[in-house]
Amino acid sequence: MNHDEVETAAQRGGERWRVAMLVAMGLLGAAVLVALIVTLGNANRQRDRALELQAHSYDVMILARTLSGTIAQSEASLGRYVISGDKQLGQLYFDEWLLAGTQIDRLDRITNDNPEQQSRVDRLRAAYDSRGQELSMTALNTSYGKNGQALARYYQSRKSPTLAEINTTLDTLIAGERGLLDDRTAAAMGSVERSSWVAGVLAVFGVLIVLGAIMLGWLTIRAVGERATALADAELERERADELTAAVAVATAELRMQEAKLRQVQKMEAVGQLTGGIAHDFNNMLAVVLGGLELARRNLASDPATTRRHIDSATEGANRAAALTRRLLAFSREDALKPETIDAAALVAEMSDLLDRTLGDAITLVTRSDATDCCIRGDRVQLENAVLNLAVNARDAMNGRGTLTIVTGSAMLEAQQIGECAAGEHVTITVADDGCGMTPDVADRVFEPFFTTKAVGKGTGLGLSQIFALVQQLHGAVAIASEPGEGTAVTLYLPRTADVVALPGSPAEILPAGPATAAATAAPVPPTQREILVVEDDPRVLAATIDALEELGYRAIPCDDPLAAPALLAANGAIDLIISDVLMPRQTGPEMIAALSPLYPHIAVLFVTGFAGEVNVAQFGGHDVLRKPFTLTGLERAVATAMASDRPSASDLIAAE
Repeated sequence: MNHDEVETAAQRGGERWRVAMLVAMGLLGAAVLVALIVTLGNANRQRDRALELQAHSYDVMILARTLSGTIAQSEASLGRYVISGDKQLGQLYFDEWLLAGTQIDRLDRITNDNPEQQSRVDRLRAAYDSRGQELSMTALNTSYGKNGQALARYYQSRKSPTLAEINTTLDTLIAGERGLLDDRTAAAMGSVERSSWVAGVLAVFGVLIVLGAIMLGWLTIRAVGERATALADAELERERADELTAAVAVATAELRMQEAKLRQVQKMEAVGQLTGGIAHDFNNMLAVVLGGLELARRNLASDPATTRRHIDSATEGANRAAALTRRLLAFSREDALKPETIDAAALVAEMSDLLDRTLGDAITLVTRSDATDCCIRGDRVQLENAVLNLAVNARDAMNGRGTLTIVTGSAMLEAQQIGECAAGEHVTITVADDGCGMTPDVADRVFEPFFTTKAVGKGTGLGLSQIFALVQQLHGAVAIASEPGEGTAVTLYLPRTADVVALPGSPAEILPAGPATAAATAAPVPPTQREILVVEDDPRVLAATIDALEELGYRAIPCDDPLAAPALLAANGAIDLIISDVLMPRQTGPEMIAALSPLYPHIAVLFVTGFAGEVNVAQFGGHDVLRKPFTLTGLERAVATAMASDRPSASDLIAAE
């Protein structure tokens, strides 16, 4: 064998060795890559499990705090019920106490994986049941009119060991869950650190293998080595991108979870703020009502004119209280809008006197119209409240002294030029002041629910958010322009309508429970020879309703117990209408009517309720509903409408139930 053959054989042996080493390193690199993927996958699973356990612990703690708040609210409602005797407060106490029971049930379900927490929930349930028995005796005494005994029981129950047991158990349960959360967080962090360390070692080892493979590949074939290097770099970049994507997804999920918990905490704080604002507004209105009535009583015999003026003042205060209730319902969207065609310029002009009285002498009010046709389609009462709210906010921004300008005009908008407005003609209502103005960060938040810059007890944060909700329901938009020290201008953009302005419709107190019929607009039935049975458990409301019906010319028959209604109907065969309360202790109004309708299908029915939610057609059997508080005119219209409408048959009532 010559030298060339020996050299060729050596080269071939070296090539085989390099190829074998390259294959071995490739297999080892693949093994390292698989180990790295398995390690990262295990780390992701452990992190996901830790996040689930943390979320579970947060849910337990939040539910425990919510349960504590619910029990406290229920007992507070019971205290107000004992003091006032208001049955609605008693019902509120009962509903909140039942809600606390359902929250305990949910707490039992979500802690069933922890025997220690389960034992605490069992103690909590036993204390809850014992506490419920104590409070139920207090509520029962109040229901039977034994307010003195009920008050003594209520104050005695405040020192009851069951209350301390509930609070202690809840604190222990929360502390235990917090300990579990700390342990789980520490375990998760340790797992992540270990996985990160292992992944780092594997990554370094993999890089060394890749470098060695690149070096061997370069020694073998430079082109193959360069291609291998490019592929390795691309693989590393993809792995890094995948890791970054996974990390971003995990961080986003965590942020969303924390944001949801923060919103819940802010919502609970907002409830307290809302309560204080509403109490302040209602106290002001009740002061007007009570003061006016007291002054009227003093001047009743000596000065009838002054008496009438004081009665008018008290009536205006009561109407403002009812309007506040309607605004709250409109904000929560439980009170449906009653649309009609409105001339915005005329509405602002008609409100001038009200605005002057409301804003005070130190505010100069300027109103003008820059357009000839300002007709829109909307709810008159809600639109008036919106203008009034904007005017009051402007007064506060001017510290009670300055110039307030209200301008109605028109604007041609393109699609979504202002908010979500559609393209077309719009009527504008601009309320501008020369007050302190707002910074951009405050202006961006003024339409958020419960947001207010006023002092505690001076505002609810509902005014502008209610306006925003109203304008959205009317398919319009709101724009605000403000600079610190330069004043503020709020502009409402509402779609123009070509309809002709009509007279206002029926009062807001009447809530038809069934489908609208032609009889709803029928002329009032003359009260001559009409007999009406009034079923109401509250003696004051019963007496006031009887007096109102007799003032309208009807013959009213009082009934303070729904179980006594059949006997009164049998003894008075000429009864044409039954006016019934809805919630009564021994039998509800719908239950009573469901039993009487088969026997007296010819008798009309009108329900009267103070319920603030939506009317349930099935519950009221298609009969009309009159909402408390109602005016004499509203009662007259409701009675006439109920007598003129078609009566449902007995089969219809049974089917509706």
